[in-house]
Amino acid sequence: MKGVLLVNLGSPESPTPKDVKPYLDEFLMDKYVIDVPYLLRALLVRGIILRKRPEESAHAYAKIWWDEGSPLVVLSERMQKKVQPLVNVPVSLAMRYGTMTIEKGLQELHDKGVTDVMLFPLYPQYAMASTLTILVKAEEIRKKKFPHMKFTDVPAFYNKPDYIKNLADSIQKHLVGFDYDHLLFSYHGIPERHIRKTDVTKSHCKIDGSCCNTPSPAHEFCYRHQCYETTRQVVKLLGLPEDKYSLTFQSRLAGDKWLEPYTDVEIDNMPSKGIKKLAVVTPAFVSDCLETLEEIAMRAKEDFEANGGEEFLAIPCLNDEDEWCQTVSNWINDWAK
Repeated sequence: MKGVLLVNLGSPESPTPKDVKPYLDEFLMDKYVIDVPYLLRALLVRGIILRKRPEESAHAYAKIWWDEGSPLVVLSERMQKKVQPLVNVPVSLAMRYGTMTIEKGLQELHDKGVTDVMLFPLYPQYAMASTLTILVKAEEIRKKKFPHMKFTDVPAFYNKPDYIKNLADSIQKHLVGFDYDHLLFSYHGIPERHIRKTDVTKSHCKIDGSCCNTPSPAHEFCYRHQCYETTRQVVKLLGLPEDKYSLTFQSRLAGDKWLEPYTDVEIDNMPSKGIKKLAVVTPAFVSDCLETLEEIAMRAKEDFEANGGEEFLAIPCLNDEDEWCQTVSNWINDWAK
């Protein structure tokens, strides 16, 4: 029997330092997120980051928290509930971090008699800190607890025509009535070394401005290429001129060389370049979360206006939009035939 496990990032149980700390510990101690030797990672995370970050993150979470709970979890659940009636196989939801574990999701499917699982990371672009860690964790659990299960991994869907159309249509819908000067595509940042680590050719990804535009097998796992390709295809559908949009990367940690240009730096400088009305879309996420609701819709908006910007629009993620849920159900039905 076939079944689907949708997997998103996760969330603390509540916007309090008490609940944020173990969540951040699990997240940041993941060797695919901070990819340094264990002792150095433990020193960095538990000796430095977790001394201040839980308080700061809890404050940020509190600003976006809904009555029903974490926006990311609530929106993911809404999506799962919309997809389920559109397909003929069980669909469960799990998170990579937090209490909605992948093991619980697989157990739920197992209890329904599922032996063949479509493992569906809810990330359009492939990255070791998002997609890969889900696949590795799920496989570890399968070997230990569900050895008779078979997995079919859903590859990154950054360039699938129906996803691109959903994204372009959603952007266009939210831009109605907003006479913007510029549309910014802001993707979650990752360290440059992650790009080189996932380069299957071990030589193509030079991050030099041309490698992402030169065809290569490396592109199947290159986050940077996939971000640029998503943008290119959406822009083509929307018919945007080159001077009307740009691409940046957000949410970096200090100490490493991360993908550039940086979202916060670019947004701060835009008003001085004549961009007074800015729209921002965040296509690395399918569900709104801390990085979209607090970092972009609140902090980036404040900084933009403080630097002379006049109007700022944060475009929501696809979330549980009907068209997106239909697309996901179509992919599931095609697989489940």
